[in-house]
Amino acid sequence: MTDRRRLILICLCFIAFISLGLPDGLLGVAWPGIRADFEQPLDALGWLLVATTAGYMISSFFSGAVSRFFGIGRLLAISCTLTGAALLAFTLVPFWAAFVILGTLVGVGAGAIDAGLNTYVAEHYSERLMQWLHASFGVGITLGPLIMTAMLNLTGQWSPGYWLVGSAQIFLGICFFVSARLWETPASIKAEPSLTEDAGKVALTHPATDAKPQPAIASANFTASLATPAVWLSMGLFFAYTGLELTLGLWGYSLLTESRGVEAAAAGLWIAIYWGMFTLGRMVAGVFANHLGNHRLVTYSLILALAGAVLLAWNPVAWVGLMAIGVVGFAFAPVFPGLVSGTRLRVGEAHLANTMGMQIAAAGIGAACLPALAGVMADRLSLEIVPAFLMVFIVVLSLLYGASRRLGRHQIGIDPIDH
Repeated sequence: MTDRRRLILICLCFIAFISLGLPDGLLGVAWPGIRADFEQPLDALGWLLVATTAGYMISSFFSGAVSRFFGIGRLLAISCTLTGAALLAFTLVPFWAAFVILGTLVGVGAGAIDAGLNTYVAEHYSERLMQWLHASFGVGITLGPLIMTAMLNLTGQWSPGYWLVGSAQIFLGICFFVSARLWETPASIKAEPSLTEDAGKVALTHPATDAKPQPAIASANFTASLATPAVWLSMGLFFAYTGLELTLGLWGYSLLTESRGVEAAAAGLWIAIYWGMFTLGRMVAGVFANHLGNHRLVTYSLILALAGAVLLAWNPVAWVGLMAIGVVGFAFAPVFPGLVSGTRLRVGEAHLANTMGMQIAAAGIGAACLPALAGVMADRLSLEIVPAFLMVFIVVLSLLYGASRRLGRHQIGIDPIDH
């Protein structure tokens, strides 16, 4: 019975990650219609992203305390319900200011889900399962543009896409309320059989016989973590990466339709392909994560992402630029879960719990700031600035990653080279 409960928990984790990705996938395709209805300029998206990030930061920063109070199951239930209600309300408000305020509520729900689940999975499951769980986020964010494109083709309006996804979020919230007790076993999750993956299958092992007991390490307090340079570098990684991922996801549709003359339906399909390749990349990474290790996986991904961004900027013929979108999506895929799994090696065990929430909050800031900055630059210059923007910040991310690895090795006294 215990093993069955744990398998159910993993399935619920997959569902939660899918629900987390759905709203993000809608916005890029819906934005031209939204800004037309509210008579907003191209870069007004930045205000919505800032509002969403504010909610995301608050909830993710304090997710540890909130999940301890409510329990992870109830936290997921409340967050999904709140997100769904806000998405439905998007279609009802008459003013842009109200739309932006609702974005804050969407951010609150997303931040709580993201930080809570990432902490839970990093503590209890393997790097391979982390990649597969984040692949389910890719499933959600891939379905988002497909849903919105289909609704635009059928109705000519963006609202039905939000009706559909908002209703699905509320339904998921109800499911999490019903199953909340499954998460409430007395922290005994570590004493029960643990799940590892072998050849793509979930198998059962027993920590009591398969692993040596590890001495407990006291957690650092919040102030000590904030005073640790390695923690700030780790936050910088998440700021840069998440901003890059969403920059192409949010502005790719506008780049294709408004700058490169691609038809709306085809552009929506290519943004879905971007997220679809993103999902495929995480599935592939799940197979090779334990073999390659986080360091090689992240390094190879950054190199491929830079190559894809160069092709997107070059765009010698239309099909090369379109294919480059898929390449970048595939390359970005393993980076976030790889960075999450490598947190302990960058900051040390004592700072792990504090850093996890901090870097998820930093990811939210990056998700608002970098796409917003790209939008401002596109409005002032041209949408063709987006590929060059990606190239520059992929290089910045690579430099931050190298610095974080070196600081973790020298300051914390660990040698993560082969991990």
